[in-house]
Amino acid sequence: MDASQNRGVDARRRLRGVHLDRGAGLAAARFAAATRVSRRPQVVGDAAAQGIPRPPTQRNQVWQTDFSEFETSGGGIWRICAVIDYATKHCLAMTVTQPASGADALACLRLAVTEAERVLDLDNLRADSGLADMLGPAGEMLGMAPAPVAVVSDNGLCFRGEAFNTGFDGPHPLLRYVRTRVRSPQTNGVIERWFGTLKYEHLFRGVITDGALDMEVYRFRII
Repeated sequence: MDASQNRGVDARRRLRGVHLDRGAGLAAARFAAATRVSRRPQVVGDAAAQGIPRPPTQRNQVWQTDFSEFETSGGGIWRICAVIDYATKHCLAMTVTQPASGADALACLRLAVTEAERVLDLDNLRADSGLADMLGPAGEMLGMAPAPVAVVSDNGLCFRGEAFNTGFDGPHPLLRYVRTRVRSPQTNGVIERWFGTLKYEHLFRGVITDGALDMEVYRFRII
């Protein structure tokens, strides 16, 4: 590939809003260097009821998660699950499974928590969160509340089941679950673009067998 083609690929990556850093530590370094949640994010508009800042501008305010189907060269049907930090566009975790169950989605989410704590050198991810101003529908101040990471997904059956929702139990959860509106895929656009980039710029360019898919997904996430 010549220099002009390289520039074209880089431009498409930027347009898709997905950062693909070269070198295993660069994407993680950007995530770690992003502004820590120290000032209180305001919650406005119809996101007020869910307590989500719009748009998220700091790491660990909003994560997006989803499954994407991939067929290997041998005809195997696999589901790739990923968790993306909205503000930094850093992929915290990706897993490959054949079913797309709530337990699989929760396992990927727990891997994302572990990865975020590793990158930030934290014993508990709560140390990277802050407090949020809670505003009512008319913009009135309702008070202050802890700011857990909002995990956004679509309305897939795996996300609506009991298994996945056990990850948000407890009086002071680290994570808080938010589902997008029905037939509104653009609401989860960051992770949709990530899957598009994964497939069109990596997986579709080679012959991916059943045994190689997991390795190729991992390789794409870290390079």
